[in-house]
Amino acid sequence: SAQEMKHMENLSSLAQGSGPMEFQPSEQEQPWELIMDKKHFRLWRRPIQGSHLYQYRVFGSYTDVTPRQFFNVQLDTEYRKKWDSLVIKLDVIERDVATGSEVIHWVTHFPYPMYSRDYVYVRRYNVDKENNLMVLVSRAVEHPSIPEDPEYVRVRTYESQMVIRPHKTFDENGFDYLLTYSDNPQTVFPRYCVSWMVSSGMPDFLEKLHSAALKAKKMELEVRDYLSKGSDTAPEPCGPTQLEYA
Repeated sequence: SAQEMKHMENLSSLAQGSGPMEFQPSEQEQPWELIMDKKHFRLWRRPIQGSHLYQYRVFGSYTDVTPRQFFNVQLDTEYRKKWDSLVIKLDVIERDVATGSEVIHWVTHFPYPMYSRDYVYVRRYNVDKENNLMVLVSRAVEHPSIPEDPEYVRVRTYESQMVIRPHKTFDENGFDYLLTYSDNPQTVFPRYCVSWMVSSGMPDFLEKLHSAALKAKKMELEVRDYLSKGSDTAPEPCGPTQLEYA
């Protein structure tokens, strides 16, 4: 969206300097709080109105892999089973060839002593060649073929949006990314405990994702190319109504 592009431009320019980086919320929005500030990675959070949960936003940059590699490694479920040790199950349940939407069932370990969590979500990706952006959006849904399993805790509230902007092109090293994320892990722990788990787990996941992209590049591993569809026609933009499972 235009707003996300503006965020990316502001953050990218601010990242070149040493001054503090802040998001300017609208009058209706809660302010963002910076909770982690590293050289190539910054993490904010803000309360979600009417709940005990937070929404998180990450801005980061990598210069040693291409946007295409980073994007493909995120989407390749079979490869993720190899590099993400927390995955118990990760399967594509349904795929819409016309729109590129996929329904995913994901089961993941949670820190002891919590039960493992499972997610059923629809994801949609879009490569915007005109604006030089890549977008991946995920959102929790219900699906008739994946009923709840008493062995896991079903996470019913989950949203994620990743925007990637190449420094040059999709196939040259270097890009910025902006990740906005929220979920309700269905835990009885206080909000500060959940916040700690997310703020420590998210950087760890992103670094594992980065390492997996580097490994795929170095070893020339076969990772599915989600940008090559046999056509120059990009998928239609993904709006909220298109993310609903029907």
